[in-house]
Amino acid sequence: MSQNVGMSSCCLSGKVHQGKPTGRDDEIGGLSTYISEPENHSNAKSIIFISDVFGYKFPNTRLLADQYAKAGFYTYVPDFHQGDSLPISFLDNIEPPLKTQETLSLVDKAKNAAIVPTTLGPWLITHREGVSRPLIDGFVNTVRMTPGTNKIGAVGFCWGGRYAILQAHGQDKSGQGRDVGGVDAAYACHPSLVAVPADFEPVAKPLSMALGTKDSLLDQGTVGKVQDLMAKKTDVPHEIRLYEDQVHGFALRNDWSSDEDKKAMDEAAQQGIEWFSKYLS
Repeated sequence: MSQNVGMSSCCLSGKVHQGKPTGRDDEIGGLSTYISEPENHSNAKSIIFISDVFGYKFPNTRLLADQYAKAGFYTYVPDFHQGDSLPISFLDNIEPPLKTQETLSLVDKAKNAAIVPTTLGPWLITHREGVSRPLIDGFVNTVRMTPGTNKIGAVGFCWGGRYAILQAHGQDKSGQGRDVGGVDAAYACHPSLVAVPADFEPVAKPLSMALGTKDSLLDQGTVGKVQDLMAKKTDVPHEIRLYEDQVHGFALRNDWSSDEDKKAMDEAAQQGIEWFSKYLS
């Protein structure tokens, strides 16, 4: 039986980072897309970001895409939510910074938990797998057919983390007998809504994961099950790195004023860059 790991109010928490993204907005495959190019403008090694619930305009996501571009990857951040991402105001007005979550009273935690059904519930129905996966698969196919593209990676965060894992399953056959979706390597940061073992048993492409040891959505028991599942895949390159004392969302929304949290976020970015440098070569 598959165990589904959900989402919580911590998916709506974190810090908006300062900085000016250096890429551009365009339309790719019918979707509004932020594009950040490497210095040589080569798209041979392309990476597709699958964002969290705050979407492709979230400054943190774009700034991180710029980091990947500086490392030599042609980076796409598509609007898989089609203009319906959750507003960034939730970060500043409703939820406290990530680390503050651990010091909240029971009353405050209950208050924050109430956000889940009223905010995330309807949104998740609108952006369920039957709607979102065809968009993601289609975008991967569009990039695959773009002249100059050699290999493709997918990196996902929170909501998008699960879809990065699904892309690591490899190509599926559509109802018309066509190959759809599937990347050459994937990186999932603190994924939510994963089904264990169902989402991991079909993994056939190199998969890296970054998980916090205090992630409320992936407890250590669940992480252990995932580790056991992946350990059996001796023919599939994989890694699961655990970040001590980090909570859900740390790789994208950590507080830069904390040296410890900034270090964890920087290391998670480097983890992805090193993974793709190896498996998109």
